[in-house]
Amino acid sequence: MKYRFTLSLLTILLMTGFSSANIQAQSAFAGFYGQISTGYEGNQLGSMTGTAVAVPADNSNLNRSSPSQNFGGMPLVLGIGYYWQASPKWLLGLGADYSALSQTSSTFSITNTNAAGNSLLPPGTTDSGNGASLKVSNRYNFFVSPAYVLDKEKIIYLKAGYSQVSAQYNPPGSATTTSANGISTTSATKASSQTSTLGGYLIGLGYKQMIASGFYGFAEGNYMGYANPSYSYTTAYSAVKNNLGVTSASTTSHSSNFNGLNTYQFLIGVGYAF
Repeated sequence: MKYRFTLSLLTILLMTGFSSANIQAQSAFAGFYGQISTGYEGNQLGSMTGTAVAVPADNSNLNRSSPSQNFGGMPLVLGIGYYWQASPKWLLGLGADYSALSQTSSTFSITNTNAAGNSLLPPGTTDSGNGASLKVSNRYNFFVSPAYVLDKEKIIYLKAGYSQVSAQYNPPGSATTTSANGISTTSATKASSQTSTLGGYLIGLGYKQMIASGFYGFAEGNYMGYANPSYSYTTAYSAVKNNLGVTSASTTSHSSNFNGLNTYQFLIGVGYAF
């Protein structure tokens, strides 16, 4: 009887000990969460190369180029996710976030030059398209997020996954031609906005700390790299010099290819762990 009592007491103590250990090991971040953040977002748009091919105008094809652009602003990022307690010191998370605000570059110019063997622009003449821009919006990120538990209420975490963004290219709204003797002429151009959905990768690093009763604060940095934005569209032909075989039915096919789009974010925010 004595041994049975002792065994029962040891069993209860062991179970109580394991239960206490599990409670101590459970991170406050295990489970579902929702969060909101802001900070600074920077976008780096690579240089552009392209062509303007006129049909049926003769010898009027152009090469087009523009320098790289940098633009950014304050984002608003909404996020949800779930953390599993993989071990006392590690969480494994899955998450998604959405950037609710768009970012638009300053307007930039596109330089036009004669394609090889073409003569639309006379010697000494310069030509540029004015007022081009790029807008990024509707960014979605889907990621895995391993987290190291510093203590029950603090974690550091990584993010790695897939990012998708809508990139809207607004072609030049006018063209300025300056002749060899310095006379400039500006005329309107007609081209509608072109939109491309770009996919890429996401990597990030962050820190979260509980504030009170499930509410936490966090800071993180993210980097996203995307496929090269490319656009093809057709406009009515607008002659810069003499007729060159232009008719009322002449059109110009444009190809604009940017050398990459990269985005970085520095965010601070608050969330709630359920």
